[in-house]
Amino acid sequence: MVKSMGASLYVPANHKYLMDVANGERMGHVRSLIFCTEDAVADADLSWALFNLSVVLANMRSDGMAERFVRVRNPEVMARVLAMPGADKLTGFVIPKATRTNFDAYFKQIRNTDHMLMPTLETAEVFNDWEMRQFRKMLEAPGVRHRILALRIGGNDLLALLGLRRPRTMTLYRTPLGPVMARLVTTFRPYGFVLTAPVFEHLDLPELLDQEVMEDLAHGMVGKTAIHPSQITLIEQHYRVKPNDLEAARAILDVDAPAVFKMHDSMCEVATHRAWAERTIEQSKVFGAHHDLPPMSPAIPREL
Repeated sequence: MVKSMGASLYVPANHKYLMDVANGERMGHVRSLIFCTEDAVADADLSWALFNLSVVLANMRSDGMAERFVRVRNPEVMARVLAMPGADKLTGFVIPKATRTNFDAYFKQIRNTDHMLMPTLETAEVFNDWEMRQFRKMLEAPGVRHRILALRIGGNDLLALLGLRRPRTMTLYRTPLGPVMARLVTTFRPYGFVLTAPVFEHLDLPELLDQEVMEDLAHGMVGKTAIHPSQITLIEQHYRVKPNDLEAARAILDVDAPAVFKMHDSMCEVATHRAWAERTIEQSKVFGAHHDLPPMSPAIPREL
């Protein structure tokens, strides 16, 4: 079952309130936290960031409500984090700039742990469809596939490779990254891998963020990286299931549903819409619905 992740908040590993964030005493509504040792930490601050992270891992509660990950800087930093007391409390790791060439250097370190991985697609290889297919085949290998929680798309790094920066007047889907992200979806999603959408770096454009999250969902993205707590609610409100969608999903999954029927002036086809319906029901359990609906009456579906 493909599950939605919603908003994942990046927190620099040298953040002065990292312990409070990790324990849910600050920003307790966050579902997914990523402690960053890569781009969010300057080279000169890495040693302090790793020390700060080591203190947090050793002392943070093991029963935190949020999933907690570390975005490592390189395989060497992953080795240092794994050696820290409390590393077993982490859900897993975000791999930066993941490619076929460097993936094994990360994977072999967690092979005998319970940690999950989220490789980030943000290198020049992303623009090469053949490379992405080969990388997918590597991730499909026995023993590897079930350890991949999601693939993250690194929008800023990909734009940097093109000499561009995210515009303030349009979503990423109207830039050269739009077709790239669509191809990543069609390359990975049919094979069971899910993807999360890039950060939205402008904090003063909530309407544009709204539009982009809607486009993320239309492309099948299961989550989006947040760079500020104020973005979390803005992102996750779109993951709340609409009443018509929830009603249609329940109707499609009803054991007595006809093969094809009409609901809310749309065709519902059990054979092709079942996966969507199952995902919609699960999403409503995690994020809720705009209005809770009573159990569906079996008389609602109408044959076309």
